[in-house]
Amino acid sequence: MSANTTAANTVLEESTGFPAEKSLEKSISLQPASEDIWDKKYRLKDKNGEAVDADIEASYERVATALAAVEDEDKREFWFNRFTWALQQGAIPAGRIISNAGAEAHKPATSTINCTVSGAVPDSMDGILSMVREAGLTLKAGCGIGYEFSTLRPKGAYVSGAGAYTSGPLSFMDIFDKMCFTVSSAGGRRGAQMGTFDISHPDVADFVRAKREDGRLRQFNLSCLITRDFMEAVKNDDDWDLIFPATTGEAESVDERIVWRQMPHFTSKAIRNDKGEVACKVYKTIKAQRLWDVIMSSTYDYAEPGFILIDEVNEKNNNWFCEDVRATNPCGEQPLPPYGACLLGSINLTKFVRDPFTDSACFDWDTYREVISIFTRMLDNVVEINGLPLKKQRDAIMDKRRHGMGFLGLGSALTMMKVPYGSPKSLEITDRIAYEMARTGFQTGIELAREKGSAPIMEREFEITPELMAKQPAMADDGIRIGDRLKGKVLWAKYSNYMRQFARHGNIEDAKMLKELEETGCRFTHHSSIAPTGTISLSLANNASNGIEPSFAHHYARNVIREGKKTKEKVDVFSYELLAYREEINADAMPITDEEANKLPSYFISADEVTPKQHVDIQAAAQKWVDSSISKTANVPTDFPYEDFKDIYLYAYEKGLKGCTTFRFNPEAFQGVLVKEEDLENTMCKFTLDDGTVVEVKGNEEIEYDGEMHTAANLFDALKEGYYGKF
Repeated sequence: MSANTTAANTVLEESTGFPAEKSLEKSISLQPASEDIWDKKYRLKDKNGEAVDADIEASYERVATALAAVEDEDKREFWFNRFTWALQQGAIPAGRIISNAGAEAHKPATSTINCTVSGAVPDSMDGILSMVREAGLTLKAGCGIGYEFSTLRPKGAYVSGAGAYTSGPLSFMDIFDKMCFTVSSAGGRRGAQMGTFDISHPDVADFVRAKREDGRLRQFNLSCLITRDFMEAVKNDDDWDLIFPATTGEAESVDERIVWRQMPHFTSKAIRNDKGEVACKVYKTIKAQRLWDVIMSSTYDYAEPGFILIDEVNEKNNNWFCEDVRATNPCGEQPLPPYGACLLGSINLTKFVRDPFTDSACFDWDTYREVISIFTRMLDNVVEINGLPLKKQRDAIMDKRRHGMGFLGLGSALTMMKVPYGSPKSLEITDRIAYEMARTGFQTGIELAREKGSAPIMEREFEITPELMAKQPAMADDGIRIGDRLKGKVLWAKYSNYMRQFARHGNIEDAKMLKELEETGCRFTHHSSIAPTGTISLSLANNASNGIEPSFAHHYARNVIREGKKTKEKVDVFSYELLAYREEINADAMPITDEEANKLPSYFISADEVTPKQHVDIQAAAQKWVDSSISKTANVPTDFPYEDFKDIYLYAYEKGLKGCTTFRFNPEAFQGVLVKEEDLENTMCKFTLDDGTVVEVKGNEEIEYDGEMHTAANLFDALKEGYYGKF
């Protein structure tokens, strides 16, 4: 431990009364897979590949130094000490921050921001290609990016300027896909993209089925923008119109069926009536239930598309008065407006479990709140060193200063407290964890606003239009009229549906906080977001469970990309709670065996032991207090019945979620990042040799091919998907 780290511990012990070391982490060594991920992804190295960060503590100190440098010079040492302490206590900035903060001397063109959304993709060749260029620059900087592609006219529509018929949105998505693969291959870090698509677009079925084609759109996650009208049509077995904004000629033709829809995301070129509605041509009418079955069968077989309840997203957006959201970052936890950007960070909940695996196990709420407060300041400071490549992105993040603080290790922490994931008790704990994060974060936001100023959008005045009044009728109840002007902080604190939850909470302190936010403003418009945290969980958290999830399994394999290797490599990993249990119960035992991992206490829950409804219930418990969104995957076994599976998203809709994703291991479709040995054992891979001979082997068997050893499953996947040898 360095002298600076020791100083940080002393400062925090004196200022908070909390011991600096109160967790098992000091006695549990990082497993090899964890240390390897840190070394490959987050450890700073020079151009020759030589390590600049001596160890993980050095990585923390580099980040703390970079973030403390934002503070006034006379306060930098103080905040460096507090930031370092928070990092040791489980505050883990997202991968882009860990990798790039304080790294300017070695990689000056990278960003500390994880999440961005493209500007609206225009329905023209020039506009599409301009977005490809912007996306390429964004991905090159290390940021993920999301786009809505249902702004593009459907396949077969006439393009008057070209005198031809368009090939449709999916063909243009292929261009973005190839660009992303090229950029990520050159830079070494896999590019991340999200493509969203409106449920009423005429090509929506093609979008849903896109990944059934081997190797297509593999640089994308895909999600449908689902509306409340569509879900009700599914429930009532109603018809559903597939539509797209009409041209002038189409709107005037007696042969075309035209409907009027609210579509604020379309450009001014759309034909609008005096209500602001857009004239849309009806291309086809189908049964909503039929389209629903197409979506659910694809999700069952291919784990996509995801499910974004776009009405819920916009109605509960803190910035409801100035944004229309149509896309998210690649994993869905950050719904963002055009050119929106957001940085992330997660708190490792296992750090706050005291007396684990005993009947007196508990959660240290005081230390948790202290870490949240310090971490909030750290993440706000990241805005100042964002490194975003586009001016519109930089302007957006400086104007709203949104960040997304979340947590990881929920499943591991519950296990350490002997609480089964998905149980009623686990829902209570999840609700409180999310509430304390939100409450403490906004209180810190008030303090930062007083010290440094609120987010600029808070002080801007907005005219109350009929559209805004329709979105929030409570304004009329308070005597506000169309044409009045209110500051952003009032519209944000008093009238956003999310913030009004604090008023309904019935807590006097919450009511006081809302009043302070209305009067003072806040340093940021958004505070919380629960990300998937895959590699930071595995590395810096020693494989604590991912984000809000339970552990995938307690012993499994992770398929990782290795530079210079022609397929993914299978790496064995163990859950953090299993390592912690061994440390507490029998630290001198021999290395963990599969038999031991399968004979753990009943409260050791893994992902496929949780029912789909329990997955949704956990997400709903947290979503209430998360002002952005949550990336969560409901894992189901391969043999889970389809008829039961297809109701998962309907249940998510009824619980008021903003989105939902499922994963069912399907060996016929693809290999996931995480795999269990028994799944591979039951997967048969067929290879056809040059002479026509067919060789069939189990997925977990090793094969020598092209001078390298590969698992059969990973080799089969690489050849089928077309990425063999391209890493």
